[in-house]
Amino acid sequence: MATRRTPLPGVGTQYDFTSESGHHLSLVVHQDGRRFLGFYSADDPDECASSVPLTPDEAGTLAHLLDPVPVEGVRTDGLDLVTEHIPVSARSPYSGRPLGDTRARTRTGASIVAVRRPSSVHPSPGPGFRLMIGDTLVVVGTREGVDALTEIIAGSGDVPGDSGDDPGASGAGG
Repeated sequence: MATRRTPLPGVGTQYDFTSESGHHLSLVVHQDGRRFLGFYSADDPDECASSVPLTPDEAGTLAHLLDPVPVEGVRTDGLDLVTEHIPVSARSPYSGRPLGDTRARTRTGASIVAVRRPSSVHPSPGPGFRLMIGDTLVVVGTREGVDALTEIIAGSGDVPGDSGDDPGASGAGG
């Protein structure tokens, strides 16, 4: 298994990966955030047989599916609790807003215990922590609470502040 990073001046960066079975994949990350996943023929490793454009949201979802990074050290056995990772997509009404606006704990009973970013992790974020597209929330709660919070972050639930609720009301979100 080999990987290679190649700067593409004026374009971005190309990451090449060859699996143990010899399959060649490439990811080109453009400076504007676009991404293209390329698949290469075994007959000609320099010829791209197929390319798939990915939005930043799609790339984040694919990355999450490939490596969901299980949370270690949180024992929930016997407590009826689950730990989940919830992505903050461009469609989320909370991207660009403080974590406290979610009122996560007050509304669902689930706690946001950390926020993962592509290059950093923020444990125990406070209510003023601003969520960004591409963030992944590490959440602990009951199955029902975590599912409800997933819907809220995705924009399927009611959004405080948009329906007359006071977003600064109780529940710091974490």
